[in-house]
Amino acid sequence: MPVLRTAHAAADDAQAAISRIAAEIGPTELSLVVLFISPNADLPAVAGAAREAFGTTPVIGCTTAGEISSEGYTENEIVAAAFPSSHFVSLIHLIDNLEKLGRRHVASATVRLRGELARMAPDWHSEFAFLMVDGMSLLEDQLVSTLDLALGPVPLFGGSAGDGLDFRQTFILCNGSIYQNAAVLALLRTSCQIKVFNFDHLQPTDRKMVVTEADPERRVVHEINAEPAAREYARVVGLDSEQLSPFIFAAHPVVVKVGGRHHVRAIQKVEPNGDLTFFSAIDEGLVLTLAEPRDIAAHLDEALHDLSNSAAPEAIIACDCILRRLEAEQKQAVGAVSRILSKNKVIGFSTYGEQMNAVHVNQTMTGIAIYPPSPPREP
Repeated sequence: MPVLRTAHAAADDAQAAISRIAAEIGPTELSLVVLFISPNADLPAVAGAAREAFGTTPVIGCTTAGEISSEGYTENEIVAAAFPSSHFVSLIHLIDNLEKLGRRHVASATVRLRGELARMAPDWHSEFAFLMVDGMSLLEDQLVSTLDLALGPVPLFGGSAGDGLDFRQTFILCNGSIYQNAAVLALLRTSCQIKVFNFDHLQPTDRKMVVTEADPERRVVHEINAEPAAREYARVVGLDSEQLSPFIFAAHPVVVKVGGRHHVRAIQKVEPNGDLTFFSAIDEGLVLTLAEPRDIAAHLDEALHDLSNSAAPEAIIACDCILRRLEAEQKQAVGAVSRILSKNKVIGFSTYGEQMNAVHVNQTMTGIAIYPPSPPREP
């Protein structure tokens, strides 16, 4: 029996999709159900059908910029990950009204839940936190820094909810209700071995730019190298600003060096006035280094293979940046990437950003590999 139950169905008919998902998961006692939901779905209908199908089991979810099912990249679907009670205990915490984030309250609630979780399964020692957050909130950085202090050694991974390529509104689902400007944190303890991971396929070049005027609260850059931002970025990558698009941003990302490691500061879009809006924190004085991607399929195959060095994961849940999917589409690698994802039992969703411990990042695959349970200890 698999340690993680997964299922997926077309999102056109919410009731039929949830019924099919519940049937595929089967009549097992569950600790938690997570749904990755196409933005095309009727979200209130999904919430109601999930409440009816799963009863008292907590159900959380978010809208996506694309889904990852057992068949690889997919769209217009609902993908489910169900955690059986035989291997997992969980507690969830809805963090509402992010723009008025009460850091002390969030931190103390998280510490309290960690204590409760330890009492629920004292003999299980693998623990992790999973976060889904409104991808249009612009508040992921503040949230993960708060959670990191409260979680201590517990690894956190997560993703920012998506809205396809529309960038208008994203939603969080928690126990039958739908939220914006919110996040949901799931704390899980398990008998399984786990590994939280984060990787990208980008190599920094020697081409650099400096942010000379920005609005950090809105993640907007007005000037790069004292020139209009979009025009200067386009010049550095050898294009005209009229040619800029999400596909160009995916093919020519910029990174910043923090703590000895490069992190992507992905560009979301060009504003009508020539500003650049970013997916994550940006500020004046930052040095941006242009990066070039390696072969995305070959790198993915290598990175997922590395997760099987000691044992093969039974399942992988991944938060995969939308820019990675766009790059795969642009380079006609969707089929190859999908086959690799399917072969490695990866499910999840395409995001507007990824969270790894205290950092909000872009253009990465961030997730958790779940391995078979540890053998019982000798008495």
